[in-house]
Amino acid sequence: MSTVIKVENLSKQYRLGTVGVSTFKEDTQRLIARLKRKEDPFLALGSENDRTIIDNSRFVWSLKDLNFEVQQGDILGVIGRNGAGKSTLLKILSKVTAPTTGSVKIKGRIASLLEVGTGFHPELTGRENIYLNGAILGMRKHEISRKLDEIIAFAGVEKYVDTPVKRYSSGMYVRLAFAVAAHLENEILIVDEVLAVGDAEFQKKCLNKMDEISSKNGRTIILVSHILPSIKALCNRTLLLQNGILTFNGNVNETIDKYLNNFINTESFNPEHEKVVLKKVIISNQDREINFLEYGDDLYVELYFSARQKIFKPKFWLNIESKYGPVYGANGIIDGNYPDFIEGEFKLKYTFQNIRLLPQDYTIHFGARDEDVNEMLMTSIVIGGFSLVSSISILGFDQNSDVFSSGSTPLLRDYELSINDSHNFSFNPNSIKLNKNVK
Repeated sequence: MSTVIKVENLSKQYRLGTVGVSTFKEDTQRLIARLKRKEDPFLALGSENDRTIIDNSRFVWSLKDLNFEVQQGDILGVIGRNGAGKSTLLKILSKVTAPTTGSVKIKGRIASLLEVGTGFHPELTGRENIYLNGAILGMRKHEISRKLDEIIAFAGVEKYVDTPVKRYSSGMYVRLAFAVAAHLENEILIVDEVLAVGDAEFQKKCLNKMDEISSKNGRTIILVSHILPSIKALCNRTLLLQNGILTFNGNVNETIDKYLNNFINTESFNPEHEKVVLKKVIISNQDREINFLEYGDDLYVELYFSARQKIFKPKFWLNIESKYGPVYGANGIIDGNYPDFIEGEFKLKYTFQNIRLLPQDYTIHFGARDEDVNEMLMTSIVIGGFSLVSSISILGFDQNSDVFSSGSTPLLRDYELSINDSHNFSFNPNSIKLNKNVK
């Protein structure tokens, strides 16, 4: 495989709060420095790209000293939190903006899908925009005409193809834009998070198309997404960006592990007023410590604590939540499973057998109250997370069944709990007898 993208010492700096402040003299000095292969004389050091920190610097490094290569036929995922520099990297690769320092060498034509409506003229019809967009990508008219019917059918906008795109919804925009980028014969396809605008059926259609054009045609794809199951299913390599710095480049599973482990910031677990201090969290399946599960896996959550004093009958709860709310739970306040007391160093281990969840990202929340449930022993916080990455098709559903993922399962589920490898508890909601006399 040949190298199609080579990024060396890539950095991008922005000046905050100002636009177009350079004078003719400054631009001339910058040009002379560039011709002499010297550093920009007006380049400021600036601060790191951490949006949560306020400082006095007018400059920020959106990207800092990135180095990586992409081979022909790779599907490269780029993940990281909001503001990590993912979109800036794609804009530089697409030549929308130039790097401040470093270089990018690209072999082949690039098609980019960075924002809704990128490359479309709102007054032109869908059909006219296909030809316009294709011309921008360097395609000849006869090449576009040969693919025209296929593009329109894939986008599913046959009824509106001769309507100005300014009347399209954001979803229709993305459908048509992706169809053009995927079907025209460019060597490199760059896709930002915009696919999330489409419905579940179209997202699946796009993922299948990207897999097809990479495996069959040897085209290279760079994909930014927060949907980790899609990254795992599609990509063969992943970059992890954090505050503009490339912190990991390699195996998809390892990268996702490191990304999800960033949920856990032990410094935030230890407010001085709390009586229970969380020291460590281990999330694993039946084989090893990991942050993604297959459908039907067992999930183990181990928590290591230090109690500042002897505490009688503490009530712990642990919830697994999707973006729609709680889906699994183990709640000592409700089911009455709690130890007689805790003191010093102690460990909790939760076991959830045969996890039956739809492919989504999940977070794990934990908290603790005292015996009377009046005082917080430990504030409820997010202690970690995982992604369920199995395809929904293994459950026997058809391709339209992704809409079921908008629901949630009951909060109370069967589970087991051990404390310091003893004092075992178990809970089975099916064993509860309903008291129909309660009004």
